[in-house]
Amino acid sequence: MSTSGDYDAVREDIKQLIHKKELSQDGLGPIFVRLAWHASGTYDKDKKNGGSNGATMRFSLESSDAANNGLDIARNELESIKEKHPWISYADLWTLAGVVAINELGGPIVPWKSGRVDATDEGLVPPNGRLPNAELGEQHIRDVFYRMGFNDREIVALIGAHCLGRCHKDRSGYEGAWTLTPTKFNNQFYVQLLKKNWSIKELDNGIKQYKDENDRIMMLPADMAFREDPEFKKIVEEYANDKNTFFNDFAAAFGKLLELGVPRSSDTETVAS
Repeated sequence: MSTSGDYDAVREDIKQLIHKKELSQDGLGPIFVRLAWHASGTYDKDKKNGGSNGATMRFSLESSDAANNGLDIARNELESIKEKHPWISYADLWTLAGVVAINELGGPIVPWKSGRVDATDEGLVPPNGRLPNAELGEQHIRDVFYRMGFNDREIVALIGAHCLGRCHKDRSGYEGAWTLTPTKFNNQFYVQLLKKNWSIKELDNGIKQYKDENDRIMMLPADMAFREDPEFKKIVEEYANDKNTFFNDFAAAFGKLLELGVPRSSDTETVAS
């Protein structure tokens, strides 16, 4: 067991898990990013609930939300680290795992602070349905992200995480990777979104997604909003042409995402609730 507060030791252990491929062909990095994002993306700035503080996905009410299908893989794999470092909260562990994965897969250093506390009351679980619906367009996307307090530029930066990993039919119903490099954090989501000629593909389960000319990569219906909406598209074009700008903006936006719902009383501590 490490010394309480030794987050560097936790980081090193997370790194060792990231490239484990027994459960996923892409390793665990992409699903760690998804866990951090889904654990944080339930925040409502007006109602002041949801977000990363509490790690409420430990409760079945939240883990059973269809948007969280498959995330039990990430949560279960991180249990070995929780057992080795029992002093770290699940809320800190899940968000830190996402931060470490992004950097380990070639992305920027995302700002992260400890101090989240785990909820003990299932009554703190936010309502299901707050995460984005992959079938819907730009108005839905803005509604979801504006509710959390993000602007258009931050929204486009955050969607760039689709450079990592892939969809699985037995989880989301969709299938395939967004890029040809699903284990590398880069700006290829934007590049491919703009460059390829996309057409509708209907899967055998009846779900419709988009395929490129060679049916090697895919896009979700919601992804296409970033190509079709004029304001979104301007930012997509900027990120496709300038990886450094994307990295800087993504690091700031993802760091902001992970802080949602964390009531800070100082630079490193949260208010217990």
